[in-house]
Amino acid sequence: MIVMSGAASAAGLKSYQSGTKEFWTHPPDDWFLGDETEGQKGLAPPSGPPTGASDKELADLITKIKLPPGFKIEVYASGVLAARQMAWGDKGTLFVGSFGLGNVYAITDNGGKKTVKTILKGLKMPTGLAFKDGALYVIDIDKLIRYDNAEANLDKMPEGKVVYDDMPSYAAHGWKYLVTDKDGWFYIPFGPPFNIGIPPTSLSQIRRVDPKTGNAEIVALGVRNSVGGDIDPRSGKYWFTENARDWLGDDSPSDKLNVINKLGEHFGYPYCHQGDIPDPKFAMGHKCAEFSPPAFKLGNHVAPLGMKFYTGDQFPAKYKNAMFIAEHGSWNRHRYQGGRIVVVTADVNGKNAKEEVFASGWINGDQSYLGRPDDIILAKDGSILVADDWAGAIYRISYSK
Repeated sequence: MIVMSGAASAAGLKSYQSGTKEFWTHPPDDWFLGDETEGQKGLAPPSGPPTGASDKELADLITKIKLPPGFKIEVYASGVLAARQMAWGDKGTLFVGSFGLGNVYAITDNGGKKTVKTILKGLKMPTGLAFKDGALYVIDIDKLIRYDNAEANLDKMPEGKVVYDDMPSYAAHGWKYLVTDKDGWFYIPFGPPFNIGIPPTSLSQIRRVDPKTGNAEIVALGVRNSVGGDIDPRSGKYWFTENARDWLGDDSPSDKLNVINKLGEHFGYPYCHQGDIPDPKFAMGHKCAEFSPPAFKLGNHVAPLGMKFYTGDQFPAKYKNAMFIAEHGSWNRHRYQGGRIVVVTADVNGKNAKEEVFASGWINGDQSYLGRPDDIILAKDGSILVADDWAGAIYRISYSK
């Protein structure tokens, strides 16, 4: 990491030497503040209400969400604290991971009445999950765990079986997201344990893992912090969101939407940001032209997380095969942006990407949130569900002519 001058240190700026094994294995609690600048001093991630939003607060919140004509938002379930990635079970159970709390939830629908049950507790950071062949897969920092016959055992989950564990144990940027491809393998991102620095060789990459055998391959390098992705139904290619580095100012660099076009391509971190900004310390002679540029620049510090290609039939035809992206929103910026859902359309080869805002209204003032969208999943009827870890809620967005 950048070492601050004596004058800067005297001013109280945070600075850490992150290029050591001691930092990687035992990062300080405020590891993300290690490159603080005078211009952005004091900025830090905000904490949401520990009990989430009440039903009354949620009812008021959804009246503030702006949507295109014909679309409607409603609360699908509340009390889903720190809700992150979602996955459907075969029988209609909605499984939901969490950030920070160590919980995994199951939401069942009994004649329109939703019941939220905490089915797993005490995990480290089970943000990512998937459902496949009757089993629930949960990724918990350094382990991919399979729970067989999960939907039939919501009251007492079976013992989990670790199917892959070649992962570092530190939580810093270690929370993950699972995407299943047509072969039943999982795409899994591996973030570095700091804002900026030369990462350990096992990190800043995306792997493709076979949960049956534990075999894995590295499919992308130079990735900072990705917590969302999906398979293009047209091409089978993996697209993913990426959060760019902090502490280069309010308006730099842009977060990214990427697509893997060839095995093992490098997306620039830590040498180059947003495809065209060399890092002031870690470029080390590298040119941005050496690396794969983003398919689309999503904006500065919008924090794109979960995403899904829309393959349903309920929404207007223009949304078919478009990417719905949940932007969690800024913290390292004096005026927050993101905190919304955007739609990106692109050619099957990843070219000519265009963006429009689909749902907004979760940001309240310059530095306050009503909610923070972080994942999207398609429902059987063609509506979409949106997870919000700030409000502890799941929303449903539907369309009717």
